Formats: sequence, C-alpha cells, structure tokens
Amino acid sequence: MKLLMHEVLQKVSNAKTKKEKINLLGRFNTPALRMLFIINFDESVVSLLPPGDVPYKPSDAPDGTEHTLLEKEARLLHHFFKGGSNVSQNKREQMFIQMLEGLSAGEAEVLCLAKDKKIGKRWKITKACVTEAFPSIEWGGRS
Repeated sequence: MKLLMHEVLQKVSNAKTKKEKINLLGRFNTPALRMLFIINFDESVVSLLPPGDVPYKPSDAPDGTEHTLLEKEARLLHHFFKGGSNVSQNKREQMFIQMLEGLSAGEAEVLCLAKDKKIGKRWKITKACVTEAFPSIEWGGRS
C-alpha cells in the first residue's frame, strides 16, 4: 500500500541516521514529495496565502478513504505561490480550503506546514538531508 505524505514524513523523521533518512526519501521519491520540499525549503518560493492557521474543516474520514491524495493534487499547487497563476486572492483561498478539505487530515496538515515553511518544525527533516537525497532539485533561494 502506498503511504500518504504525512506517513512518509513520519517514517523519515523516525529514522535514526541521516543515511537512513536519505535512503527512505529515495524509496518514497515522488514528484509531489519533491514539490512539497521545494515549497517548504526554497526561499524563492513565496506563498500567496495568509500565514498561519487556515479556516477549514479537517476530514474525519480514516486515512486512505474518501479523499483525494496530495500526490494527485500536487499539479494544482502552483496556484498558491508567487508566479504560479493569475487568479483572484479570494478564489485562491477558496481553492486552497477546498483542496485541504478533500485531503486526509494528515495530508492537509503537511500542506499547511509546507505553505508556512514549517515541515522541519513538525518532522526531523532538514534541507541538507533533502538536498542530498534529491541532488537534482535546484533551489532558487540560497542553499
């Protein structure tokens, strides 16, 4: 069974060594996972959403049921960041809330933390570790 994003991040966070973390990141490597790390760690990626808590109703359905997956929704993430798309701020915030409400509670939390560049505060994963696991990522900001 495929793991959800928060499950992957927890597994990587629980790894004892940097080498284990890098191996796990490589094993669970997907375009969506790399995109989340770019959103989170790249200083040149600027969120157009208000910082802090998002007023949405988290899904109470069990993981793996009745929601869409961040893996599938990742193609829409560009709407929420500077240079991504030209939609009104109101529409952008509505789209973000709809996306969050369609995801499992855990995946919605991942997306909210990434938007505020706080994945590393919730899970023990650093930019250095991600850079080593995915050398093809080109950071726009400073490394």
